[in-house]
Amino acid sequence: MNLYTTLPGLKTAPLALAALVLSACSLMPSYERPPLPVASSWPEATATAAGTPATSKAQDIQWQDFFQDEGLKRAISLALEGNRDLRVAIINIERARALYQVQAADRLPTVSAGASGARQQVPDSLAPGGHGGISSSYSAGLGVTAFELDLFGRVRSMSQAALNRYVATEEDRRGAQISLIAEVAALYESTLADGRLLALGQQTLASRTESYQRQLQLHEQGASSEYDLRQSESLFEAAKIAVAQQTRQRAQDENALALLLGRPLPADLLPPVTAAWDSRIMRDIPAGLPSDLIATRPDIRRQEALLRSANANIGVARAAFFPRISLTGTIGTSSSELSGLFDTGSRAWSFLPQVSLPIFDGGRNRANLGVAKADREIAIAQYDKTIQVAFREVADGLAGQATLSEELRAVNAQETAEQVRFRLAGARYEGGQASFLEYLDAQRSLFTVQQQAIRTRLAELQNRIGLYKALGGGWSTEQPAA
Repeated sequence: MNLYTTLPGLKTAPLALAALVLSACSLMPSYERPPLPVASSWPEATATAAGTPATSKAQDIQWQDFFQDEGLKRAISLALEGNRDLRVAIINIERARALYQVQAADRLPTVSAGASGARQQVPDSLAPGGHGGISSSYSAGLGVTAFELDLFGRVRSMSQAALNRYVATEEDRRGAQISLIAEVAALYESTLADGRLLALGQQTLASRTESYQRQLQLHEQGASSEYDLRQSESLFEAAKIAVAQQTRQRAQDENALALLLGRPLPADLLPPVTAAWDSRIMRDIPAGLPSDLIATRPDIRRQEALLRSANANIGVARAAFFPRISLTGTIGTSSSELSGLFDTGSRAWSFLPQVSLPIFDGGRNRANLGVAKADREIAIAQYDKTIQVAFREVADGLAGQATLSEELRAVNAQETAEQVRFRLAGARYEGGQASFLEYLDAQRSLFTVQQQAIRTRLAELQNRIGLYKALGGGWSTEQPAA
């Protein structure tokens, strides 16, 4: 059977099916995930923090369950609704999806309908046989223009590369959400710590104001030296500095938190500074194994998607060495009279195959293949680096978890000791058994340790938030299938 005589009778669907069968060949190299460029277990120094690997992962702990503070949960919900950076990440997903659909459409023929008509007058002097006149032609039909038979997988490889770029954009969105949740949580706790430091500074300022006024009176009465007065004045001014600094820091952190939320900070969002600092505001985190990061960290998943895209581009570059076959054809009706356009015998068709075989291109195709291979090597290096950075972030978080709890226990014990020392120093000074300088030293030491206790508690909380983020936690919706 002659293909050219039967082609006009073929319909679009069988033609597309034949093209898909012919495009079974692909020159895209098979993808192999690079080996893990880090150790298979966490450093020994963090073993006590990691504990026994758990069956669940940080990703399995939703942020609504990990954070126990209701105010913090509300802040995160507001940020997920109003943050502009997250909104841009979501829009970028829609853009990447549309670009993928554009690329995927090239794998199927584009069928269009058209109709045309023309009338022209030819003078006798130009007409064959010397008989001119008015001629008319009308046509209508369906056509396929420059549809490429993907014999060597060029179009399929381009579609695969676009798909993986779309997947990478989806991982960007996951990463943006996880980062936003962690940033809101860290800034929320920092703002609470600012309030506690400010309250402590104001309390200390009131105490030192009273002490300074007393020393001023004693100095005027000749019962106190200039040295004691200036020591008391120095501590008084230092307390004023601390209050000013913490007032400014709290205002700046509140402004930053409002920016993350994408709206003015609700007046009732932050609890009063007199509220107890609950030690159970966050759940414990199972560390798992380093290999778990590949499945949970969105930045690693993004780099692997880009690596797959670079791998697909090699198939595109390889296919450029082989012939490209494109088909253009139409089928419809044609007539010299508009009324006879659909009469029997008016069927018309055309078939225009085109074959392009590269013979000499000055080394362009070979250079493009070299570029594609180099891009894949770059993507592998970036993938490895991303895993190494993730490994370090988790290891740092585990190291902090192993030491900050002990540091917090020690600083709390030191604060208790300094409180007793300050009370005894005051009693000794009132009883004339100790100098005023000894009393001031105890007061200064207590204030310093109280500040350190608040900052250490904040560091411990922020370390747990950072570890939760580093392990890939914080994603609260079902992952899209690739």
